[in-house]
Amino acid sequence: MIDDAALNMAKRKMRPIRKTIPMDEALRLVAEAARPLERTSRVALADAVGRVLATEIVATRDVPPFDRAAMDGYAVIAEDTFGANRQAPKRLRCVETVHTGSVPAHRLVSGECTEIATGTPIPDGADAVVMVEETEADDRADGAVDIFVPVYPKQNVGRRGADITVDQAVLGAGDHLTPSRLGAIAALGLADVVVYDRPRVALLSTGNEIVEPGQPLEPGQIYDINRFTLGSVVWEHGGIATSHPIAADSLDALGAAVDAIVSGGTDVLVFSGGSSVGEKDLTLDILQEKGAVLFHGIAVKPGKPTVFGHIGSTPVFGMPGYPTSCLSNAYMLLVPLLRSMAHLPPHRMRTLTIPAAQRLVSTTGRHQFYTVRIVDGEAVGAFKASGDITSMSQADGYIEIPAQTDIVEKGELVDVKLF
Repeated sequence: MIDDAALNMAKRKMRPIRKTIPMDEALRLVAEAARPLERTSRVALADAVGRVLATEIVATRDVPPFDRAAMDGYAVIAEDTFGANRQAPKRLRCVETVHTGSVPAHRLVSGECTEIATGTPIPDGADAVVMVEETEADDRADGAVDIFVPVYPKQNVGRRGADITVDQAVLGAGDHLTPSRLGAIAALGLADVVVYDRPRVALLSTGNEIVEPGQPLEPGQIYDINRFTLGSVVWEHGGIATSHPIAADSLDALGAAVDAIVSGGTDVLVFSGGSSVGEKDLTLDILQEKGAVLFHGIAVKPGKPTVFGHIGSTPVFGMPGYPTSCLSNAYMLLVPLLRSMAHLPPHRMRTLTIPAAQRLVSTTGRHQFYTVRIVDGEAVGAFKASGDITSMSQADGYIEIPAQTDIVEKGELVDVKLF
């Protein structure tokens, strides 16, 4: 007599991936599941780089807030310098020296000038600045300064509001906060900004053979690689990675872990391992039990046994346990989802077109991401096997070999997408 548990286990042993979907179709399904977060937080300006603005920023002041010297020299009334040259300089009397952070106290009248530092306010009455290199102070005459070139009104003067004017829309909701944009916000005197929250990503490694780094290995065990590679990808692309204790290979243990994660609140759940077709590969079962499966199996190499679906409104990935397959599909599938949820622009990888250093053979019918190193201006294959993390760690980037292509000949130009 065979009990129900034994029957269920037998069923799980006979689940080969008989049909895969193209990579483009997988990407479409993932994109449809991505819902940009509407939660927001107020963060200090110093912590806002890389975040995405959730509100419009409108200037409440002019930048700069006063007319200022654009260089070191002398503030003058431009008309006093007309006709000046090296042979016949115009002589003015310096009535004041203004250092950075100080404010002029004297209003200029014709025949006077003020020594001034870059960025300091222009004194009343002045309308131009003469570069110090085009002047010479006469030590024999107290305060006398010879001007060797004429300047026109507003020359070498940064006008009030020349950069930003009051009521100007400086940045809008959805703008990615780069260093230069943070500078514009700082120029307005704002100490914090309202940004969209980062997606919370729960990482759950599965498998009796998986051990935390730092612990001794027993026979048949391996260290957890994927938690660290996945976590790094999440942080680099706008998310907050939360690691959970390794789940044992049982439906009860895995189900309890998933229930705790989902009830505790997460925006994305990523399993590492358990997505394939073996007896202990339970990710598919859990997703079918608690949610819905959108696909299981992609016509791609590495990374064919990838699961994607949702539990309630939470997107769920079941990544392959092999490190290269897991990391490759994280770049291809998880990154676009995360960046969309975080309101970030699409990730643009730098591409280098160079010849292949050797003949590369791909699997017909599967879109292959083939890692390469760049050696002497050529693409040298770095891919070893899906289970070898050095296929990624020793690579400079990857090339894509379409499903209908089985051979890339030596010397053929390939587009290397650089990590």
